[in-house]
Amino acid sequence: MHYLRHSTIDMELLATEMAISRATLYRMTGSRDALLGEVFWAIGRIFLAEASQEAAGTGADRVIAVSRLFAEMVSGAQQLKQFVAEEPQTAARVLLTNGTDVHHRAIEAQLEIFEESQVSGDPAEMRQRAFLYVRLMEAVVYSPVLGVPEMDFDLAEPALRALLPG
Repeated sequence: MHYLRHSTIDMELLATEMAISRATLYRMTGSRDALLGEVFWAIGRIFLAEASQEAAGTGADRVIAVSRLFAEMVSGAQQLKQFVAEEPQTAARVLLTNGTDVHHRAIEAQLEIFEESQVSGDPAEMRQRAFLYVRLMEAVVYSPVLGVPEMDFDLAEPALRALLPG
């Protein structure tokens, strides 16, 4: 709720709101980046669940539909846009690196989407496909973090499809 109200995490203000010390907050969360990662993952997981519920069909078409809906939801997330504009280095660190669990969780979620969509193959190969798929989706949904103009999903769709078996 703090993030949604402020489009950022102010650790001092959050500690005050929670009536705890900053030291206790850091002890509980590990770091601001870790807390932001948890916030972004919670929001991302909600978007993925909604996109998965809305997407129809099976196979590659369903995987692409989930991805398109997710990209639309992220692009409409005003707090995320504001955060990226104000703190691009932090956003890159939290969203795109192994500094938090966001990227790892996204790969696991993509594997779930493959499975739900009945897209399958050798488990090791599917994990690699999921990694590449997530990296390409990150380029689409987080293009401002990467310092490039907004990426059109339609431009990325052929590359995303090429990562799907069959």
